Amino acid sequence: MSRLGEFEQIVLLAILRLGEEAYGVPIAEQIRERTGRESSRTAVYVALTRLEERGLVSSRMGDPTPERGGKARRYFRLEPEAIELVRESKASLESMWEGLDPILG
Repeated sequence: MSRLGEFEQIVLLAILRLGEEAYGVPIAEQIRERTGRESSRTAVYVALTRLEERGLVSSRMGDPTPERGGKARRYFRLEPEAIELVRESKASLESMWEGLDPILG
């Protein structure tokens, strides 16, 4: 299985947290709220496009927003392979962190 970059992992975790409401703006907000990291919508959409090309996320178009000329939102969800990669990544990181608390204080 291919590996995930840090930002890709963060985007996937944001989608997991948001569930059915996962589209660009809330994903970027979730990243900012949880990590303190400012991520432009462009950066989020570039990552989402890359993840979709890899078959890790899929998307669907929602209904247009109610305001005049409102755009339809593109909602994202994780595919099973993405969930497995997130699990593997978590296990790897936990293994690397094991025993470091005394060193780090």
